[in-house]
Amino acid sequence: MAHFSGEDEAMLQAMLRQLFQSVKEKITGAPSLECAEEILLHLEETDENFHNYEFVKYLRQYICNTLGSMIEEEMEKWTSDQNQGEEFGYDTVVQHVTKRTQESKEYKEMIHSLKNIMMIVVESMINKFEEDEIRSQERQKKIQKEKSSSYCTDNCSDSDSSFNQVCCLILPLCLEMVRYEALQTLCSAPPSDVLNCENWTTLCEKLTVYLSDPDPVFTKYLELYFLSRENNIPTLSTGIDISNPNVNHLLKKVFTFCNMLLFLLISLLSQTIRYMEEIVESTLSLLSVKHDQSHLVSQKILDPIYFLALVDTKAVWFKKWMVRKYGMFFYLSLHAITTAVQQCVQYFELCETMKGDEVLGHSKSCGIKQKTFYYSGQELQYIYFIHSLSLLGRLLIYTQGRKLFPIKLKTRKEDYSPASMATEVLCILCDQKECAIECLYNNTVIEALLQPIHNLMKGTKAAPNCSETALIHIAHILARIASVEEGLTLLLYGENMNSSEEKSPTGAHLIAQFSKKLLDEDISIFSGSEMFPVVKGAFTSVCRQIYGTCEGLQVLIPYSLHESIAKAWKKVRKLLDSRKKNNSSLLRKPCCLSYFQTVKYFAASVFSVNLIVGSIKLRFFFSSFENNKDIYTFLFTSFSMAWEENLLDDLLNFAATPKGLLLLQRTGAINECVTFMFNRYAKKLQKDNYVFLPQFKEVIYYKYDVKFFLGFINALITELWANLECGRDDVRVTHPRSTPVDPIDQSCQKSFLALVNLLSYPAVFELVGNQSLPNKTEYSLREVPTSIIDIIDRLIILNSEAKIRSLFNYEQSHIFGLRLLSVVCCDLDTLLLLEAQYQVSEMLLNAQEENTLETSESHREFIIDSLSVERNHVLVRINLIGGPMERILPPRLLEKGDEPYPWPMFSSYPLPNCYLSDCVTRSTDLKQDNDLGKLLLRFKMSDKQTAWIENCRRQFCKIMKAKPDIISGSALVELLEKFVLHLSESPSECYFPSFLSLLKDGAENDLTMVLKHCERFLKQQQRNYTSHDWFVSSLFIIMLGDKDKTFRFLQQFSRLLTSAFLWLPRLHISRYLPADTIESGIHPVYFCSTHYIEMLLKAEVPLVFSAFHMSGFAPSQICMQWITQCFWNYLDWIEICHYIATCVFLGPDYQVYICIAIFKHLQQDILQHTQTQDLQVFLKEEALHGFRVSDYFEYMEILEQNYRPVLLRDMRNIRVQST
Repeated sequence: MAHFSGEDEAMLQAMLRQLFQSVKEKITGAPSLECAEEILLHLEETDENFHNYEFVKYLRQYICNTLGSMIEEEMEKWTSDQNQGEEFGYDTVVQHVTKRTQESKEYKEMIHSLKNIMMIVVESMINKFEEDEIRSQERQKKIQKEKSSSYCTDNCSDSDSSFNQVCCLILPLCLEMVRYEALQTLCSAPPSDVLNCENWTTLCEKLTVYLSDPDPVFTKYLELYFLSRENNIPTLSTGIDISNPNVNHLLKKVFTFCNMLLFLLISLLSQTIRYMEEIVESTLSLLSVKHDQSHLVSQKILDPIYFLALVDTKAVWFKKWMVRKYGMFFYLSLHAITTAVQQCVQYFELCETMKGDEVLGHSKSCGIKQKTFYYSGQELQYIYFIHSLSLLGRLLIYTQGRKLFPIKLKTRKEDYSPASMATEVLCILCDQKECAIECLYNNTVIEALLQPIHNLMKGTKAAPNCSETALIHIAHILARIASVEEGLTLLLYGENMNSSEEKSPTGAHLIAQFSKKLLDEDISIFSGSEMFPVVKGAFTSVCRQIYGTCEGLQVLIPYSLHESIAKAWKKVRKLLDSRKKNNSSLLRKPCCLSYFQTVKYFAASVFSVNLIVGSIKLRFFFSSFENNKDIYTFLFTSFSMAWEENLLDDLLNFAATPKGLLLLQRTGAINECVTFMFNRYAKKLQKDNYVFLPQFKEVIYYKYDVKFFLGFINALITELWANLECGRDDVRVTHPRSTPVDPIDQSCQKSFLALVNLLSYPAVFELVGNQSLPNKTEYSLREVPTSIIDIIDRLIILNSEAKIRSLFNYEQSHIFGLRLLSVVCCDLDTLLLLEAQYQVSEMLLNAQEENTLETSESHREFIIDSLSVERNHVLVRINLIGGPMERILPPRLLEKGDEPYPWPMFSSYPLPNCYLSDCVTRSTDLKQDNDLGKLLLRFKMSDKQTAWIENCRRQFCKIMKAKPDIISGSALVELLEKFVLHLSESPSECYFPSFLSLLKDGAENDLTMVLKHCERFLKQQQRNYTSHDWFVSSLFIIMLGDKDKTFRFLQQFSRLLTSAFLWLPRLHISRYLPADTIESGIHPVYFCSTHYIEMLLKAEVPLVFSAFHMSGFAPSQICMQWITQCFWNYLDWIEICHYIATCVFLGPDYQVYICIAIFKHLQQDILQHTQTQDLQVFLKEEALHGFRVSDYFEYMEILEQNYRPVLLRDMRNIRVQST
């Protein structure tokens, strides 16, 4: 750049002018800017004089001077390696040297310098061109003005009206340029002024004369053109040859007419009704042109609609017009729909008279024969058919459009569609909910779509004309139908889901059966077909839409699709491993195409739309291969790798539901699936992590090596730190960052929620358990955290000046850490872990102590700032246990007035009494109303044990509805003891063996001993349970601290099914579970209870379910936290007692119903916090204000009537080994 002189600039300009002059004809002949760019990019391939251009010689010399020595050194290095025994092909050497050159500093500097030089030259040429153009236009206008004045002096001398002047200038006597400028002047005037002017009649006549010229396109002119016998319009038998000048000219007219229709929409709102009627009538008149039909169809003269379909195949003009929904346009629609239906019927008749292969060939050949600029009559029929289908699909979206049906035709009516455009029309209908429900979501349509599958399932003889292409399109439509709630319901249960008359299997069952046969390769008709994997992938995508929902998975579980998909994945993985060994050198060949692009182009032989593009790109890429065998091997391998990714994606979608996650775990492919998911997240191939990542977080850390996920965690924390503090590298700052006004800045909100989703207790235990903090003496300002330990050390526990000084935004970053601590500590197991390892409470108290001012010798006052207020809130939250009515959490915001923060701060224990609610501080009388106990004692024991149990349950429900408060204290203890005792003596109620010798001699009479004894017992039948046993702690308090009663109750209760779902340690990786469930490490509460919670939530409280889906937060997450810690900190103590008593008396399925009742209670709050994008934080931090179990008893009884059979069946089957 420093040596670039004015002479160099002039020289380069001359070189560029020579180049552009040489390629001028090629560029000006290009139909579009994109084509012109393609011509320049491939000039070396098409221009034999390319290397003789002075500009090309200049570039070659420039590169040689800059990079020549470096290229020679690299070549010498590779030559020496070859002499030492390493053999390299020429292509390999070139690729390596090119790669090293492009990665070098010299290359980047050369590109930068060359860009700057060319920018200067091009800018100078543009400026000079603009100056020359302006001077040329001024001269031209002066000449035109002189000439026009001579033609119009007599006609315009007596008129001052601008419109009269326009009338003069558009006369045929004037020059073409003058007439064009007059029209431009007319177009610049408001249309309303033109239509309402006094000279409109005269102006209209002269415009008609002008537009009647052969060159401009005009509706009336086109109509007359098609009606004239002198213009030799092509017939259907001869087809259309675009290279013919007359045909090409006519197509341009029709294309301009089509653009005119689109342009008119812009100004329709400002036009008069008369004008719009004229537009509609003139368009209808043109499209209604019909020639004499007396001769044979093959000799039929092509109507205007054929040419319109050719230039606008997908009827975009009609789509744009229908957007306005004007009533008068449906007058046009009535004609259009009649014509379209007639064309569809004719095409259907054509299909019946031809073989299926010929019809398929016609649809394929359209993309190929475009290169010859010729369309046969059959191809024109097909294009017109596409145009008609697009028009019909667009019209059916609107209510008024559907009212135009049925259309009566003289010919017969049929309802079937060939290939891709029919699929596209149906997909358009699927996109409009109201339209889809009315037109698509019925048994007739589904049966028609599934008929080819029915035939294939019966055998090859029943489906002689079924092709892979048709099946792929059917699968695409079914996937779109299954992606919406109404369509999924139709596939799962049929049109009459409450009727028992359905004898044939529903669509979902048939799709699952067919998909399983495809995956197991149990259909011989497709054996050896190259498109077979595409068919399999298409139908597994349909199944993915179904088993990605709880209700869909329930229907498809019997077909064990997860096993079939896993088997197919293992097969292709084995194939790839073997090919990798045999063709390692070929697989190292760099690929410019992604796997999915390879699949797309590999399948282009069927999908003609992509045929040309795919073949060109593949031909360009494969030109470097030595022979066709290598090309096929590479393509097949790439396709197999794409198929493997597709299968992993299918398996990964099982994790969209809790029970699906269990099935995925049983396949043995969870490691690969999680790696696949995290890699896609890390590479930013998706805007966000998978929506079912929350399901993974509950289980991925139970048994897998933590290093398996460190890459994902590292990427997440690096992204957080870049937004919160700084990036890893210095980045040029063009605008200063705005000062955050929220506690957590919007730029960090996504990372905050991702950490909240990730850091459940199992994850925290695996990531930080038994690990100490770094606590370095010095931190670099550019030292970026890479782990959760680093986040705790740098953002939460800031117990040294070195940590504080290492933060650019100390206050903002520390508040982020405290907010994160507040949310994760809502999980009481996480709180106990962090408190035991890092003494977080002591750290916060010390920080509060340091944040004081000495006002006198004996008194210090706390400094009230954002950090001290946040620390005060966290201290109260983690040191007080209680429900919404039992503890008071200080707010995080200051109040207006003289006392902005009236809540007392503290730096030592005990906490101020103001944070304890009055209902807790007052003395509690443990002697509660014992009417319930007396009532149950009056029941006479009899041989009919079942009747006695049901009688007790009815009485319990009655009292819970009338006087729920009496079910507490000693009455609750007696009630639980007697009821559980009788249940444990009933063989029909016992599902697990009892445990003996629980009590040990000399055991201390306190909770610690109870917990230790339970842990010692449970270790005999399971692996270590690292969480606290919140159920035993709750039961110990319910039993008023009596260890003997607690032990006896646990001994009897452990035999009941309810114990598996209330007492989580009871079946944590227990030997009483099936082997594959033990191997998965997933608790029955997760794959059974929370699975049905999500399923019932979608049916009972759909708005809440949608809110969870939108937030990327699964209901199973928060439910697992609630259930694991027995609702501690979420419900008041009496409600916790009622929760346990209700599940014990009425059954474990009431655990599901209570959670559904909670979500119903929180519906408005959940919807509100979904909008503010903090749903996860709200549900974790906030107690369940106002919720009482007794208030929702009637609602839960309704849920029991509707769902109990299914729920209890699955709950009882948790011990059944999967098949």
